[in-house]
Amino acid sequence: MSDAPSPPAPAPAPRKKRAEGTTREAILKAALELFSERGFHGTPVPLLAEKAGVATGSIYRHFESKEALANALYQHWRNAQLNAWFGGFPVHLSERAQFHELWRRMAAFYKANPLVFVWLEQHNHAAYLDEESLACTKRVLRPTTAFVKLAREKHLLKPLPAKLLVAIADGIFMGMVRFATAQHFELDEEVLDAAEQCCWEAMRK
Repeated sequence: MSDAPSPPAPAPAPRKKRAEGTTREAILKAALELFSERGFHGTPVPLLAEKAGVATGSIYRHFESKEALANALYQHWRNAQLNAWFGGFPVHLSERAQFHELWRRMAAFYKANPLVFVWLEQHNHAAYLDEESLACTKRVLRPTTAFVKLAREKHLLKPLPAKLLVAIADGIFMGMVRFATAQHFELDEEVLDAAEQCCWEAMRK
């Protein structure tokens, strides 16, 4: 038998480090899923970390608190919503055609991002939203309100406060979305057209 020493065992392959941007995206994705399902207050940070596949400490390396994470998530998707609804908007069209375009863009955003819609429309945000998040909400509301004011000045809409008219449209759209989400009906072309016409009739003069 040879007395030659055995060759050293190969060193374990180094674990691949997840890129910082990828880690942040994983945390935001997990937060969206859990916050939508369980709410902000019902989502503990360790569960969030488990869902994202990261250590709990990684959450705090990217976000100083759970509130900071929620605000980052909220701002990201409010800005995405603003761009989806109003980016390159065809303002040269008639007011009725513009309303149709906006209605379809709103529906497309919901269909592409159903969890985002649930998250953005939850009513318990106010306790932790910061000034920038609140400003994001106003930026989404501003062009809608401006459109309503202009259409009202042209005597196309009822002489009601602009924000009340916006609330009427929002209520009809969100009611449609809630029933579709609960699978009472499919959000197909026929439903979208019918709900849009009902909404316009509710607002028009």
